Amino acid sequence: MSEQPIAATSIQKDDLIVIAGAGGFIGGALTRYFQEQGFTRIRAIDKKPLYKWYQRVAGVESLCLDLSYRDNCQRAAEGAKEIYNLAADMGGMGFIEKFRVECLRSILINTNLIEAAYQAGVDRYFFASSACAYNTDLQKDPNVRALKESDAFPAMAERGYGWEKLMSEMFCQEYTAERGMKTAIARFHNVYGPRGTWDGGREKAPAALSRKGIEAVDSGNHQISIWGDGHQTRSFMYIDDCVKGIDMIMHSEKLNATPVNLGSNELISINQLVSYVEEIAGIKLERSYDLDAPKGVAGRNSDNTFIKATLGWEPNTPFKEGLAKTYAWISQQYQDRKAGKPTPAGDA
Repeated sequence: MSEQPIAATSIQKDDLIVIAGAGGFIGGALTRYFQEQGFTRIRAIDKKPLYKWYQRVAGVESLCLDLSYRDNCQRAAEGAKEIYNLAADMGGMGFIEKFRVECLRSILINTNLIEAAYQAGVDRYFFASSACAYNTDLQKDPNVRALKESDAFPAMAERGYGWEKLMSEMFCQEYTAERGMKTAIARFHNVYGPRGTWDGGREKAPAALSRKGIEAVDSGNHQISIWGDGHQTRSFMYIDDCVKGIDMIMHSEKLNATPVNLGSNELISINQLVSYVEEIAGIKLERSYDLDAPKGVAGRNSDNTFIKATLGWEPNTPFKEGLAKTYAWISQQYQDRKAGKPTPAGDA
């Protein structure tokens, strides 16, 4: 039997929930999720100006604050019962390979925010980690075995982004061990879906390749450039599974200060992904391969043994189903942008 989501815990509907990074993809989805659960006091925070937030949720306190600064974190944590830290400077592989310093600087956010949470007497603190924290030596083959939680050590995380995530996980664990604050740590595996970044340099593979397919249909030029040789493999988690998983992990007593994979275990190659885009778009694309482009590790998949044993649940949206919804949403965004309408997630 699976553990129950947030409604089964002691938190009340009028307790204050703070979501850092709420102007982005996952943070915005989580804000909407909690409001739909009936929570009436939500504080959403992002450093982007409000008009650039990917989605705004009516009735939510929305603040523009750069949480790399201590004073802003103290303001964010005031009166909070729970804090969800999804704030980070990140994007797809093209971004995190090019801007390693910016990715590393996100450690300031978690360092200052978790201290502010502790000082404010917050009950629970969630940190959004990443599969980039895993040892890269285990990810050199497209036919990679699925990564289990213990594979983060011996440590050899991805430069920049991965090391920031691994170190911030340790902060959470030590705040629990030394100071008794409940913390939750989820290692995300490639989250995708509607309302996510789809253009501008920060987009990930499902959105980027969907956009390229849409551009090919629109232009009539049925060609596509693929980063790498197309044999790289990943698992991709649909956004609805992600926010449900965050809720369940945050409120599981068994997972206090314990990193856990949050991802699908459906392994997909980039070539397969392009084939799915072709099927959805109803076209055949002439493929070219940019072997000099950023491509990340050769293969990465999520071992879900631990999350299934602990929660009786795992992300389960089939990739083709989620991709079809994502493609349809990006197609509408593409048309909106052509019509001169604002598309914040396409302008990152």
